[in-house]
Amino acid sequence: MRHVVVVGAGLAGFRVGRSLRDAGFTGEITLIGDEEHLPYDRPPLSKALLAGSVTGDQCRLPGRTDDLTWRLGAPVHGVDFDVRALTLGDGTDQPFDELVIATGRRARPWPGRKPATGVFTLRSLGDVAAFTAAAAPGSRVVIIGAGFIGCEVAATLRARDVEVTVVDVSDTPMPVIGPEAGAFARQLHERHGVRWRLGTGVDSIEGDEYVTGVRLADGELLEADAVLVSIGSVPNTEWLADSPVDTDGGVVHVDDICRVLDRAGSPLSGVWAAGDVAAWVHPHAGTHVCVEHWSNARDMADRVAANLVVDHPGRAPLVSVPAFWSDQYDVKIKSVGYLRAADELVVVAQDADRNSLVVEARRGSEVVGAIGFNATKAVLGYQRALRAVPA
Repeated sequence: MRHVVVVGAGLAGFRVGRSLRDAGFTGEITLIGDEEHLPYDRPPLSKALLAGSVTGDQCRLPGRTDDLTWRLGAPVHGVDFDVRALTLGDGTDQPFDELVIATGRRARPWPGRKPATGVFTLRSLGDVAAFTAAAAPGSRVVIIGAGFIGCEVAATLRARDVEVTVVDVSDTPMPVIGPEAGAFARQLHERHGVRWRLGTGVDSIEGDEYVTGVRLADGELLEADAVLVSIGSVPNTEWLADSPVDTDGGVVHVDDICRVLDRAGSPLSGVWAAGDVAAWVHPHAGTHVCVEHWSNARDMADRVAANLVVDHPGRAPLVSVPAFWSDQYDVKIKSVGYLRAADELVVVAQDADRNSLVVEARRGSEVVGAIGFNATKAVLGYQRALRAVPA
C-alpha cells in the first residue's frame, strides 16, 4: 500500500491529505511541517487575529486530523530520490512512495542591518503575537511595503488607534491593481488616518538594541516604536538544492497535472507539488508562474489528490482562476484572473458613496481579470466568465 508524504503542513499540504482521504485513499499519509502547530489559515493573521477578534485556535483549518500521521516541528533538510527518502532536521529519515511538495513561503527578511528588537515580519502565529505586543494603542508603527499584507495591517492597526505610516518605492499602494485602483485605496486609507511615503525607498532602519525609526532614501526620519517589514516572500526550496527538481527562480516547476519537473523538463515519477511554492503554466501567462493566492493553493491541492489516486489516462490538468480578497476597513477588495497578463487596467464602474469601484484587466480586446472594491457581485460575474473561457 502506497505511503504518501506531504512536505508542508499549511493549507495546500493539509488539503492534499484531506482530499486524498475524501477520495477513498486508504494508504498512509504523513504530513511534515516545520512549525509546531496543526494547520491554520493565514489570511486572518493580518486582519482578525491581529485585531484580536479571533484566537489562534480559531484560525485552525477545519477537517479531521486523526486519520493522518503528523511530524510537526520537523524541517526537511534534503531528499534522495534514488532511495525515496527525506532527511529531517533531527537527523532521521522519512521514506515515501509518493511525495508532495507544499512547503510554501516565508516572509522576505529585511536585507540590511536592523536593530536587535522591534522589527517584525508577519507570516506565522508567533509573528502575530510578537508584533501585537509591540504595536500597542498609541504607538507609532512604520510599515515597509504597501502590498496587500502591508495595507491590511495598516487598516487593522488604525482600528486599534495605532499611528501608521506606510513606505513603498511604488507610487501607489498595491501596485498590481493599477494606478486608478491604487489611488482609490490610498484615499480610503488616508480617510482613516494612514500616512504615506510613496515613491521613495528606505535607506536604513535606525536603532541599536531597539528600533527608533526608519530613515528614507530622501533623508527623512520616520520615528517608530515598531517596524513591520512587508516586502514579499521567499519560497522554501533550499532543501531541494541538491536534487534534480527544477527550481529555476527558487520555485518548483510542475506540468499541467501538477507533477514536479526535473531540470530537463521531464516529470519526476511520483513527485507532485501544490501551493505557493509551485509554478505552473497559466494560459494567460504563457510561462511558469507562481500564483500566491489561497484559492490557487486549494485548487492545486485538490488536483494533486485527484490525480494521485487514478492511473495516468484518468489524470486531468489543473484549471484554476486566480482569485484573492482583502478586507480593509469596511471595504472588501476582490480580484479574479491573472492580472499581470493585462496590458491595460480600465475603470468601468465607480460609486464614491459606497466606496465601490470595478476595474477590468484587459489584454488587447480580451478581459483577463477584474478588480472590485465593494463589488462582489460584479467580480463573481467576471469569475464565472473566466472559468468558461477554454485554456
